[in-house]
Amino acid sequence: MARSLDGLVLAPVADQAPGQVGTRTRFAYREQDGTVWADYTGGDVVRGHLVGTREGDRLDFRYVQLRADGTTSSGHCVSLVTELSDGRVRLVETWAWESQAGSGTSVVEEVPKAVAVQQITEHVR
Repeated sequence: MARSLDGLVLAPVADQAPGQVGTRTRFAYREQDGTVWADYTGGDVVRGHLVGTREGDRLDFRYVQLRADGTTSSGHCVSLVTELSDGRVRLVETWAWESQAGSGTSVVEEVPKAVAVQQITEHVR
């Protein structure tokens, strides 16, 4: 099993469609006893939350987000947790909107700690 997501910051490796998560979005993950959750923000996403479960290297969660245009959306995602050769975590995600049409796949990867701290500090300013 890949290591815990608790305390990790992850970011998409590519942009999705406009109004969705993208390379400027940051996910702050927590994990405890098979439960995973995260807050996320950045790019077109003003605020997002996800919550779900982890069994082995499989995550199953629901997400909800508020976009910069004031609209909200929600969906379901199943992710496979893997480790990159440099030890960082990667999630390969299969997602589908539940509040609108659309589905797809995406990849998010752990942001190195020093970079994550700098980006979060800049976002708070």
